[in-house]
Amino acid sequence: MASSATALKTRRRGSGPTADTVAPPRNDQVDWNLFNPRIYHAHNYRTLRDDDRQLVTHVRDFFGSVRIAPTAKGLDIGPGANLYPSLSMLPFCGQVELVEYSAANIAWLRRQQLWLRRFDRSWDKFWSLYGEHPAYAPFVRANRPLDAFREKATVSPGSIFELKRARWDVGTMFFVACSLSADRGEFFRGVSRFLEALRPGAPFAAAFMTGSSGYEIKNQTFPAFPVNADIIKHALTRHAPGAEITPIKTDLRPEVGMVLATGFRRR
Repeated sequence: MASSATALKTRRRGSGPTADTVAPPRNDQVDWNLFNPRIYHAHNYRTLRDDDRQLVTHVRDFFGSVRIAPTAKGLDIGPGANLYPSLSMLPFCGQVELVEYSAANIAWLRRQQLWLRRFDRSWDKFWSLYGEHPAYAPFVRANRPLDAFREKATVSPGSIFELKRARWDVGTMFFVACSLSADRGEFFRGVSRFLEALRPGAPFAAAFMTGSSGYEIKNQTFPAFPVNADIIKHALTRHAPGAEITPIKTDLRPEVGMVLATGFRRR
């Protein structure tokens, strides 16, 4: 994968001598097939961290309070090795589509759908937390998380930049737009493409890592754009001007925070 050390170099324009500067790595400069979902899952989701507990609780309370048709189609863009965003939509949707770019992540997600695979209990605590809300409780009691995932979820290869417009009725995007590139323009374009993929009025939940300039998985470095709450709000303004921005307390990495945005695609 491309890192800041391997990014393309550009030259500054000016009347004086030229100087090499390192351009922020863009999405297409990264080999996302080197992403290791097994290690990522083990590090982040083998247990229920407190920051994820906060995220699940806020998303649960939001989706549990809105009206979603039983035939609704849900979208989770760029899930990687994280199932809890898609789990948040399963009780309310007829189908949830996980659109993922990395071949390694696609293979990992599809392995979760194999009925002969050993049942992964790591999602039970997330599922139980959803079940504490009355809107979720009947479905959660009647289904194990991966059984529901195998029944309703589909995994599709695709890019956030190529999503079809106005196709899905509810959506989630967790740590994607801020972690696919170090380029500001690509962050804003990623947020827009996600929201444009939702039908007008569709509810959504989107999580962002704030202050991150990149991250590493098993000696592979990946880019990020260091957003903050104001930048996130600005990115949402066009398509979801009334979105609620909620800071999430986290100790995941020094000087890195989390923000959750919930709201509705503009009608």
